[in-house]
Amino acid sequence: MNTSDIKSYMQALGQQARAASRQVAKAETAAKNQALTAMANAIRRDESVLIAANAKDLDNARAKGLEASMIDRLTLSPKSVATMAEGLLQIAALADPVGEISGLNYRPSGIQVGKMRVPLGVIGIIYEARPNVTADAAGLCLKAGNAAILRGGSEAIHSNQAIAACVQEGLRLAGLPETAVQVIETTDRAAVGELITMKEFVDVIVPRGGKGLIERIANEARIPVIKHLDGVCHVYIDDQADFDKAIKIADHAKTQRYGTCNTMETLLIHANMASNILPPLSKIYFDKGVELRGDETACRIIPQMKAATESDWHEEYLGPVLSIRIVENLDQAIDHITRYGSQHTDAIVTENYTRARRFLREVDSSSVMVNTTTRFADGFEYGLGAEIGISTDKLHARGPVGLEGLTSQKFIVLGDGQLRN
Repeated sequence: MNTSDIKSYMQALGQQARAASRQVAKAETAAKNQALTAMANAIRRDESVLIAANAKDLDNARAKGLEASMIDRLTLSPKSVATMAEGLLQIAALADPVGEISGLNYRPSGIQVGKMRVPLGVIGIIYEARPNVTADAAGLCLKAGNAAILRGGSEAIHSNQAIAACVQEGLRLAGLPETAVQVIETTDRAAVGELITMKEFVDVIVPRGGKGLIERIANEARIPVIKHLDGVCHVYIDDQADFDKAIKIADHAKTQRYGTCNTMETLLIHANMASNILPPLSKIYFDKGVELRGDETACRIIPQMKAATESDWHEEYLGPVLSIRIVENLDQAIDHITRYGSQHTDAIVTENYTRARRFLREVDSSSVMVNTTTRFADGFEYGLGAEIGISTDKLHARGPVGLEGLTSQKFIVLGDGQLRN
């Protein structure tokens, strides 16, 4: 497909999405839920078809020598297929945000003023490797009354098309336009350039993928972008932490999965705890093949640890590498997170209620946690049904972006013949 063909193709997708968005915006909740349920049923029914399509993508990925973390994100299993279907059913079970009225109050003039939640319109979603995003994005956009144009990575083209077939079957069975969810069929990167500049057809862009992709989208888009660049997540073990709880949380936050944006990349430990907790923790990490890079104090306690450099504190490893810093107090921990963090997800382990409240109030991240793993920073775990992504921006949505993040609000005014003086 040459450049002019791609432009024409993308314009056609945009026109179809805009027309479909008007139909979906006024669709009844029952129709949207019927579509979501039918999508989930099709995905469950076609589990073997999806896994076979995914196998083609995995073969191509391995042949191209893609990194292990990328292959991990690309892989579909019976469990992940079931999770996709469950996510759609959870979205169906959630309250429909569209049309919700809040804050309706009388003014001295006699009019009532409130806000109504409305769809954003057409959402363009650009993502790498994760085929489950196709189902999650379709479901969330639909329930929030939006049309979606999805552009998955070339490495997942077979998986994404197979999932898209299930999605469009669900739309068709519910009497909704199949063009409400369109998956771009070309792998040419020029399609992305068109998508992020079609402001007459697309209202919001959501990029999900590596830092390079997201930086490109943020720099080149002529449409508002909901995004996060890095997931430099921290766990701080306070000197008033429960020892066993701290061990379990610090282990899980790093090793449960390495290639996710909510995985811990830097562990901060209070100096009073370091000599007791670091030896058993480091053994757990070493046994699991995690490379440790520590500051001077940490290296003195664990001589096998490599010395951390300044760049390590900024690093999102997305692999079995962890940086460790020993701090004197809560203030130093918060200062470190403020300087090096990416405002994604940060956690404190402590039994001190006052310090926990300070951490919650002073750490300026999209998710801040007490006595649990950063891996919970996820729309599914937060009860959103699924998520379109995680935003570290402060406008328009922040944290895991679910249904409300895919809507806006407009003012509504109810009168009974009142006139302004």
